[in-house]
Amino acid sequence: MKVTSTGIVNGIIQDRFGSRGTQFTKSGMAAYSLPVEISDAPEDTVSYALFLEDRDAVPVCGFSWIHWTVAGLTRTKLEENESIHAKDFVQGTNSLSGKLGNLSRMEAACYDGMSPPDRPHLYELHAYALDISPSLQPGFYMNELFHAMSGHILAEAVVSGIYFAKKTSA
Repeated sequence: MKVTSTGIVNGIIQDRFGSRGTQFTKSGMAAYSLPVEISDAPEDTVSYALFLEDRDAVPVCGFSWIHWTVAGLTRTKLEENESIHAKDFVQGTNSLSGKLGNLSRMEAACYDGMSPPDRPHLYELHAYALDISPSLQPGFYMNELFHAMSGHILAEAVVSGIYFAKKTSA
Protein backbone atom coordinates (compact mmCIF):
# COMPACT_ATOMS: atom_id res chain seq x y z
CA MET A 1 0.00 0.00 0.00
CA LYS A 2 1.11 3.56 -0.63
CA VAL A 3 -0.04 6.96 0.67
CA THR A 4 0.85 10.22 -1.06
CA SER A 5 -0.02 13.89 -0.79
CA THR A 6 0.30 16.55 -3.46
CA GLY A 7 0.62 18.96 -0.53
CA ILE A 8 4.12 17.60 0.06
CA VAL A 9 6.55 18.61 -2.69
CA ASN A 10 10.13 17.32 -2.60
CA GLY A 11 9.71 16.45 1.09
CA ILE A 12 8.38 19.91 2.02
CA ILE A 13 4.81 20.50 3.21
CA GLN A 14 3.40 23.48 1.36
CA ASP A 15 2.71 26.66 3.37
CA ARG A 16 -1.08 26.62 2.99
CA PHE A 17 -1.42 23.47 5.13
CA GLY A 18 -0.10 25.08 8.31
CA SER A 19 0.54 28.30 10.19
CA ARG A 20 1.66 30.16 7.05
CA GLY A 21 -1.65 29.42 5.36
CA THR A 22 -4.73 31.62 5.16
CA GLN A 23 -7.53 29.50 6.70
CA PHE A 24 -7.89 29.30 10.48
CA THR A 25 -10.54 28.27 13.01
CA LYS A 26 -12.01 30.73 15.53
CA SER A 27 -9.42 29.48 18.03
CA GLY A 28 -6.55 30.26 15.62
CA MET A 29 -5.84 26.69 14.48
CA ALA A 30 -4.60 26.31 10.88
CA ALA A 31 -7.50 24.48 9.24
CA TYR A 32 -6.66 23.88 5.56
CA SER A 33 -6.11 20.11 5.40
CA LEU A 34 -3.66 18.15 3.31
CA PRO A 35 -4.86 16.23 0.27
CA VAL A 36 -4.35 12.47 0.62
CA GLU A 37 -4.34 9.61 -1.86
CA ILE A 38 -4.09 5.92 -0.97
CA SER A 39 -3.21 3.31 -3.57
CA ASP A 40 -2.42 -0.39 -3.82
CA ALA A 41 -4.43 -1.30 -0.73
CA PRO A 42 -5.35 -4.93 -0.06
CA GLU A 43 -8.48 -6.08 -1.91
CA ASP A 44 -10.36 -6.89 1.29
CA THR A 45 -10.00 -3.35 2.69
CA VAL A 46 -13.27 -2.11 4.21
CA SER A 47 -12.10 1.32 5.38
CA TYR A 48 -9.07 3.49 6.04
CA ALA A 49 -7.82 5.41 9.05
CA LEU A 50 -5.38 8.33 9.03
CA PHE A 51 -3.12 9.64 11.75
CA LEU A 52 -0.96 12.78 11.34
CA GLU A 53 1.70 13.36 13.98
CA ASP A 54 4.71 15.50 14.83
CA ARG A 55 7.26 13.55 16.85
CA ASP A 56 9.60 16.57 16.80
CA ALA A 57 7.15 18.19 19.23
CA VAL A 58 8.44 16.03 22.10
CA PRO A 59 11.20 18.48 23.21
CA VAL A 60 8.72 21.37 22.98
CA CYS A 61 5.65 19.98 24.76
CA GLY A 62 6.73 16.60 26.11
CA PHE A 63 4.82 14.33 23.72
CA SER A 64 4.22 13.57 20.07
CA TRP A 65 1.67 16.13 18.78
CA ILE A 66 -1.49 14.74 17.18
CA HIS A 67 -2.57 16.90 14.24
CA TRP A 68 -5.32 14.81 12.69
CA THR A 69 -7.07 11.49 13.17
CA VAL A 70 -9.59 10.10 10.70
CA ALA A 71 -11.62 6.88 10.84
CA GLY A 72 -14.25 5.27 8.66
CA LEU A 73 -12.82 6.63 5.41
CA THR A 74 -14.10 4.45 2.55
CA ARG A 75 -12.61 6.26 -0.42
CA THR A 76 -8.98 6.47 -1.45
CA LYS A 77 -8.70 10.18 -2.16
CA LEU A 78 -9.24 13.34 -0.11
CA GLU A 79 -8.97 16.69 -1.83
CA GLU A 80 -7.36 19.74 -0.21
CA ASN A 81 -9.39 21.13 2.70
CA GLU A 82 -11.92 18.28 2.89
CA SER A 83 -11.62 18.13 6.68
CA ILE A 84 -13.83 21.23 6.86
CA HIS A 85 -16.90 19.91 5.05
CA ALA A 86 -16.69 16.15 4.34
CA LYS A 87 -19.29 14.07 6.17
CA ASP A 88 -18.31 10.58 4.99
CA PHE A 89 -15.62 10.00 7.61
CA VAL A 90 -15.19 10.68 11.33
CA GLN A 91 -12.52 12.99 12.76
CA GLY A 92 -10.94 12.51 16.14
CA THR A 93 -9.53 14.97 18.62
CA ASN A 94 -6.13 16.57 18.07
CA SER A 95 -3.63 17.64 20.74
CA LEU A 96 -5.26 21.05 21.26
CA SER A 97 -7.97 19.29 23.27
CA GLY A 98 -7.50 19.58 27.00
CA LYS A 99 -5.31 21.61 29.31
CA LEU A 100 -2.49 22.48 26.89
CA GLY A 101 -4.61 23.81 24.02
CA ASN A 102 -7.64 24.65 26.15
CA LEU A 103 -10.11 23.41 23.52
CA SER A 104 -12.97 21.01 24.13
CA ARG A 105 -12.88 17.57 22.61
CA MET A 106 -15.31 18.62 19.87
CA GLU A 107 -13.58 21.94 19.12
CA ALA A 108 -10.41 19.95 18.49
CA ALA A 109 -12.10 17.22 16.40
CA CYS A 110 -10.58 18.44 13.17
CA TYR A 111 -7.40 18.95 11.21
CA ASP A 112 -4.78 20.99 13.09
CA GLY A 113 -2.27 22.37 10.61
CA MET A 114 1.45 22.41 11.16
CA SER A 115 2.86 25.15 13.37
CA PRO A 116 6.32 24.27 14.65
CA PRO A 117 7.33 26.89 17.24
CA ASP A 118 11.07 26.35 17.32
CA ARG A 119 12.55 24.85 14.14
CA PRO A 120 11.53 22.77 11.11
CA HIS A 121 9.60 19.66 12.18
CA LEU A 122 9.05 16.37 10.35
CA TYR A 123 5.39 15.36 10.10
CA GLU A 124 4.26 11.82 9.36
CA LEU A 125 0.91 10.93 7.83
CA HIS A 126 0.08 7.28 8.50
CA ALA A 127 -2.63 5.53 6.49
CA TYR A 128 -4.06 2.20 7.63
CA ALA A 129 -6.12 -0.22 5.53
CA LEU A 130 -8.61 -1.98 7.81
CA ASP A 131 -10.83 -5.03 7.46
CA ILE A 132 -13.55 -3.22 9.47
CA SER A 133 -15.06 0.23 9.70
CA PRO A 134 -14.38 1.25 13.33
CA SER A 135 -17.40 2.36 15.32
CA LEU A 136 -16.04 5.68 16.58
CA GLN A 137 -17.83 8.93 17.33
CA PRO A 138 -16.64 12.42 16.31
CA GLY A 139 -14.02 13.62 18.77
CA PHE A 140 -12.63 10.15 19.44
CA TYR A 141 -9.21 10.00 21.08
CA MET A 142 -6.16 8.59 19.32
CA ASN A 143 -5.95 5.68 21.77
CA GLU A 144 -9.57 4.77 20.97
CA LEU A 145 -8.63 4.62 17.28
CA PHE A 146 -5.68 2.35 17.94
CA HIS A 147 -7.76 0.08 20.20
CA ALA A 148 -10.45 -0.16 17.50
CA MET A 149 -7.84 -0.96 14.81
CA SER A 150 -6.07 -3.62 16.89
CA GLY A 151 -6.11 -6.91 14.99
CA HIS A 152 -7.76 -5.29 11.95
CA ILE A 153 -4.84 -3.58 10.17
CA LEU A 154 -4.28 -5.10 6.72
CA ALA A 155 -1.58 -2.66 5.61
CA GLU A 156 0.07 0.59 6.66
CA ALA A 157 1.83 3.28 4.68
CA VAL A 158 3.51 6.53 5.69
CA VAL A 159 4.33 9.75 3.87
CA SER A 160 6.32 12.47 5.60
CA GLY A 161 7.27 16.06 5.04
CA ILE A 162 8.97 18.98 6.73
CA TYR A 163 7.19 22.19 7.69
CA PHE A 164 9.28 25.19 8.60
CA ALA A 165 8.77 27.32 11.71
CA LYS A 166 7.35 30.80 11.29
CA LYS A 167 10.01 33.35 10.57
CA THR A 168 10.39 35.86 13.35
CA SER A 169 11.68 39.37 12.92
CA ALA A 170 14.98 40.21 14.58
